[in-house]
Amino acid sequence: MEEEVHWIEEVLSGNKQAYAHIINKYKNPLYATILRMTRNPQNAQDLVQEVFIKVYNQLGKYDRNGIFASWMYRVAINHCMDEFRKKSYQMKQVEINEEKVVNTNHPEIIFLKKEKSRQIERLVSTLPEDERMIILLRYINELSYDEISELVEVPLSDVRNKLHRAKKKMRDTVKREGGYFYELSEGR
Repeated sequence: MEEEVHWIEEVLSGNKQAYAHIINKYKNPLYATILRMTRNPQNAQDLVQEVFIKVYNQLGKYDRNGIFASWMYRVAINHCMDEFRKKSYQMKQVEINEEKVVNTNHPEIIFLKKEKSRQIERLVSTLPEDERMIILLRYINELSYDEISELVEVPLSDVRNKLHRAKKKMRDTVKREGGYFYELSEGR
């Protein structure tokens, strides 16, 4: 965090090149989050660029006592939600290229991992926007309940309730349709 504050102070004092450090650190996690929101790689790239411009322009508003990543994700989510409302955003189902499987090239393992990943993507995409957002922030971005509550500006109890409801809906879908997720279907 000290490093981020240093970069922010550098940018605010006129060293615009220091912003590249922030972009490099957050471009991939931010893109992953927005891609899961939009399910469209091109739209996600455009939104990431817009978010970085917005963060740059609002850098002076960042309260250095808070966690920078949480503040930046709040700016990103708010920007995306504004864009979704403006454009009546339609989520399109687009297959997301998964990362290569680590240390194995066996075709069956690759197939099963891709299939599991596709099923998770499909399950998450069926959730209402607010529940999908909380699932993504919790399990993809690994934010705590408190960080999610602060980020999406809802009470902690609502975060817990929405997360519980979302997982229940996903479990129910797996039970109803079948699938690979023993851990979901057993209520874990």
